[in-house]
Amino acid sequence: MAAVNPRKPTEPRGKTLSIHVVTWNVASAAPPLDLSDLLQLNKDNLNLDIYVIGLQEMNCGILSLLSDTAFEDPWSSFFMDVLSPLSFVKVSSVRMQGLLLLFFAKHQHLPFVQILSTKSTPTGLFGYWGNKGGVTICLKLYGYYVSIINCHLPPHMANNDQRLEHFDWILEMQNFEGQDIPNILEHDLILWFGDMNFRIDDFGLHFVRESIKNQCYSDLWEKDQLSIAKRHDPLLREFQEGPLLFPPTYKFDKNSNNYDTSEKKRKPAWTDRILWRLKRQPQANPHTQRLPAPHFCLSLRSYVSHMMYCISDHKPVTSTFDLELKPLVSAPLITLIPERLWTMENDMLISYSLTPDFLSSPWDWIGLYKVYFNTSNIPETEDQFLLCYYSNSLHSVVGISKPFKIQPGSFLAEDPLGEAQPHI
Repeated sequence: MAAVNPRKPTEPRGKTLSIHVVTWNVASAAPPLDLSDLLQLNKDNLNLDIYVIGLQEMNCGILSLLSDTAFEDPWSSFFMDVLSPLSFVKVSSVRMQGLLLLFFAKHQHLPFVQILSTKSTPTGLFGYWGNKGGVTICLKLYGYYVSIINCHLPPHMANNDQRLEHFDWILEMQNFEGQDIPNILEHDLILWFGDMNFRIDDFGLHFVRESIKNQCYSDLWEKDQLSIAKRHDPLLREFQEGPLLFPPTYKFDKNSNNYDTSEKKRKPAWTDRILWRLKRQPQANPHTQRLPAPHFCLSLRSYVSHMMYCISDHKPVTSTFDLELKPLVSAPLITLIPERLWTMENDMLISYSLTPDFLSSPWDWIGLYKVYFNTSNIPETEDQFLLCYYSNSLHSVVGISKPFKIQPGSFLAEDPLGEAQPHI
């Protein structure tokens, strides 16, 4: 392999990334056959760049955990099987018992996604048991710090104070001592979602159900425990949420759209939520000249529940965001180029360039990967491949080539002298 000098990077242009966030308490169920609606695959005009998927109450029995340790769990495998043909790559995942967090990105974004840390924060049994708590992925996206938290907070109407304590504890535990990572509250974006278990205070079961039946949600919003807490907690108030224009997502009879008909008849509630927080900008000082902050803006496109899925007593909730940013990193650390014509018979030569500040390691490697396309949208019949450069020190793909073809294998035919000759 030959190293060549990189070209001088040009001024970065603004980018808009579409991010789809999923949260679902699956109540130990296996994946259903079709999740097209959940993943918005049925929307032709929705060009997504990133999927962030958080599940709660995955099957975490002993046999299931042992199997998932040796093999990919069924939900991760399902999402990979569905998203891989659409050019998505599973960049990172973290699991703690029934909690699972997955991060997928289109392959062209891989050189600009750096996974910094994954973390599990148990809050069950005085902080020693992971049936409740949060799992986190901390990353840099085009140079910006992003933290993603999937949580499962304590249940039941009376445990609201405990829920708020666990929320604060999970946030407080997102420290990165010994790493060159700022405090989570200094990150440019926090996405926080999950089964937060907040309930509706005061109103009785009959009033709540009638309000839902008539789609009169405004009275219920006023008594939603999370909404009330945000009015009194300045830090919690910094976390934004879209309007709750969908019915409460808990609690349903399984395999139906009927709210709980068991003897307990739990009151419906918006337990499944998606929040976000943008970094606070420092107050302008009239005596100090300060450069404008880099362009970084998140806008909510949709915030909905998906009533068609009935495998759980919860309905899944999704949000789609548009993230507008001016990249702080506009050129990959490594640029890979396959040299000459690649065939299965010849040695394959790669040239690559690296930026001056990139520190390579003997443990870095370059991988060759087959590209899976959605053939219904791309009229490509021959296989295509990518080269990826993996940095051991950064634990991330830092360079990726453009798709290219490898010529099919030759067949051997004997020449008049009786020697086998390759023919392409």
